[in-house]
Amino acid sequence: MPTPIDVSPGLTAQAHDDPTDADPGASGALLFARVLDGKGGGRPIAWADAPGWTPGAKGEVLWLHLDRTNPDTAAFLRGGLGLPEVTVEALTSNETRPRVYLEGGGLVTILRGVNMNPGAQPEDMIAMQIWADAGRVVSLRRRRLQSPRDVLGMLDAGRGPATSGDLVTELIEQMVAKMSPTIVDINELIDDLEDMESGRDSRATLAEIAKIRRYCLALKRYMTPQHDALLQLLKTPPAWMTDANRRDVHETVEKLRRYLDDLDVSKESALVLQDDLNNRAADQTNRTMYMLSLVAAIFLPLGFLTGLLGVNVGGIPGANASDGFWVTVALLAAVFVAQLLIFRKLKWF
Repeated sequence: MPTPIDVSPGLTAQAHDDPTDADPGASGALLFARVLDGKGGGRPIAWADAPGWTPGAKGEVLWLHLDRTNPDTAAFLRGGLGLPEVTVEALTSNETRPRVYLEGGGLVTILRGVNMNPGAQPEDMIAMQIWADAGRVVSLRRRRLQSPRDVLGMLDAGRGPATSGDLVTELIEQMVAKMSPTIVDINELIDDLEDMESGRDSRATLAEIAKIRRYCLALKRYMTPQHDALLQLLKTPPAWMTDANRRDVHETVEKLRRYLDDLDVSKESALVLQDDLNNRAADQTNRTMYMLSLVAAIFLPLGFLTGLLGVNVGGIPGANASDGFWVTVALLAAVFVAQLLIFRKLKWF
């Protein structure tokens, strides 16, 4: 049997950005914090030190990963970073359509990623908001995300991003890259349905195809504006993003474009398979109706003759003849054979 529609392999094995390494006295808004050393590593920093943080050495970058549903988050964005109210609302709002824009020296990025939480549907995409300038990066989420935790693991291993631009670029790359397994699973599911649909209940297959089409539309709902937003970032990047960062973003945009093309192909493949099943069902129905029509055409004159001879009035031919029944049977058989010859000549069967 094909894989069920909730194509989300390995979700229960994912690590998430739980605040396991936040200091005990920290606000509940902080999930984790690091100061990038500019060499691929990073050290933890306490929540209390974040508002007034300044680089202690050349190349240091502050990264805070926050829970945007906590009231302390908005207060920190206003007071600790001095962001205007409209930017604070964009970073903490539940209206998270992907977009990118510059405000002063800061970059505001709102992205969507595949939902990889246990028991969740991947098409229910999770938002991540990012505010960044040359020396600070603040990422925010409402539900748990895998991408920030992966980048954190790279930093703790000493092979993570070195600059603010590297960190933003890496977060974008991680968000987009995690869409690939889900899209591959969709393609494999369609291939399975194409291989097995002849031996399955067509109604069950059509129901799965409808789910696939809704699934593709749900993913494209956020992936298309995300592609446009990243294109906008390429057109107007902040000054602190290097040429290497721009090239990485360009590669990510191309990758996202390929994912969108794959979704279009998957949607069209599902539509072709659906049309094929519908055509087969219609053809089977037409064949059945055709056979019933032939049967009706054969028995219509026979029924007319038997009905006529069965009229309860005087003068019926052969009513008193001893061999009248067999004569009638022979007459009906002759009519039947004549009908078959006529139908054969007309190529009705």
